[in-house]
Amino acid sequence: MSLAKSNPRPARRLVIAAVVLGLVALAWWAWSARAPEAGGGFRTGSVDRGDVRVVISATGTLRATTTVDVGSQVSGQMLEVLVDFNDRVEKGQPIARLDPAPFESRVKQTEADLASARASVNEAEATLKNAEADYLRKSDLAQRQLIARNELDLALANRDQARARVVSARASVLQRQAAVDNARLDVAYTVIRSPVDGVILLRAVEPGQTVAASFQTPVLFQIAEDLGQMQIDLSIDEADVGQIREGLPVSFTVDAFRDRQFEGRVKQVRLSATSTANVISYPVVVQVDNPDLSLLPGMTASAEIVVDRREDVLRVPNAALRFTPPGAEAPAAAPGRGGFGPDLPRVADGLQLDASQRAAFDAAMTAMQERAAARMQQRPAGAPGAGGPMGGGTPPSAEAIRQRMAEAFNRGFAEFRATLSPEQQARWDQEIRALTTARRGVVWVLDQGQPRAVPVRLGVSDGTVSEVAGELKEGDAVITGQERPAA
Repeated sequence: MSLAKSNPRPARRLVIAAVVLGLVALAWWAWSARAPEAGGGFRTGSVDRGDVRVVISATGTLRATTTVDVGSQVSGQMLEVLVDFNDRVEKGQPIARLDPAPFESRVKQTEADLASARASVNEAEATLKNAEADYLRKSDLAQRQLIARNELDLALANRDQARARVVSARASVLQRQAAVDNARLDVAYTVIRSPVDGVILLRAVEPGQTVAASFQTPVLFQIAEDLGQMQIDLSIDEADVGQIREGLPVSFTVDAFRDRQFEGRVKQVRLSATSTANVISYPVVVQVDNPDLSLLPGMTASAEIVVDRREDVLRVPNAALRFTPPGAEAPAAAPGRGGFGPDLPRVADGLQLDASQRAAFDAAMTAMQERAAARMQQRPAGAPGAGGPMGGGTPPSAEAIRQRMAEAFNRGFAEFRATLSPEQQARWDQEIRALTTARRGVVWVLDQGQPRAVPVRLGVSDGTVSEVAGELKEGDAVITGQERPAA
């Protein structure tokens, strides 16, 4: 009797299927354990409130506001040096002396020449006196026809020549006197004096050294007039110089005091551009107070110029502005979107309004809100939003929409603006221009685990976070990226 063999294939298939199902279940469990609890694999950041500072970084060298290079006006051998590095000097104080002997000898020589010139004047005057007497005698004789006419003419010529010699001798005296004065001045120049009150920064001469005065006199001393007032010379790229204006705050550090922050202000943006490797830059001078004299000339300063600052504004990480979910298309950011309602009170608060100005502003705000509510009620369902075409046709350009918005603001707030001072009007116009011309963008927020696009108006950015305004509120989770699946 033979026994039939059982077929092992069905059992093997069941085992393989069970193993595959187990592996799938294990993989699903591992993926769900690694995925974030919320967001479906998205990385998120939070919308918060805080300050946003826009800064331009640059390095420069500290130097005294006024530095005077002192040389010598005469040549000679240095007899003595009366000051040293870091010495404080007063205006007119002797700081060095040249050997005066050659110059004193020249004074004696010029004085002798002057005495000789004066003697020549006396001689010429005596000759003139004799010539005039001779001319008078011969004039009398000629009238009586006792001498020839040519003798009278000769006497007249001699008198005129004597007068000319007197004038020449007197001019020679003046010339010799000038030479004496010049020689005495050179003697005075052998004493080198400080032209200002200040501190000796450089002493480049020693006793016994020969000093040669020429068209390019060597610098013997360098004097800083006031180290309590210093400046930093920064070099700013042409791409950034347009944001810099006088009076902007500047913070900087120096290597000597790494844990200390110093402050200054932009004093001047100079027009003398320089080109280095085809890069155009402009010098910017920063004024710095140095009351404790801790800052020294020549120190390297790492400075940050604060070109803009917003306080207590909504901020989002910059990564949220660059993110778009895979397969999704970000909606166009209409220039009219974003709503200025929350920003206008902030602008008004910065103007420090009085009671009447505040009342005019509140009235203009109320009228604007009523007009906006009326437009929303009149808009048919499904009609495009602000900036969209009403009833088809080509939509207006972004520039046209901004222009219409600016005109609407000017009309709606004309009465309020009339109550402002010229300074307040300039600040108001600047802020409104910034609002109406602000860039637009889109961020994606998590709404019940799904990404949703929210158009926003962008403000200033510090490179990490950006100021935003629109349909966002503090605490919203904005998507900054997507988690990579596990390998």
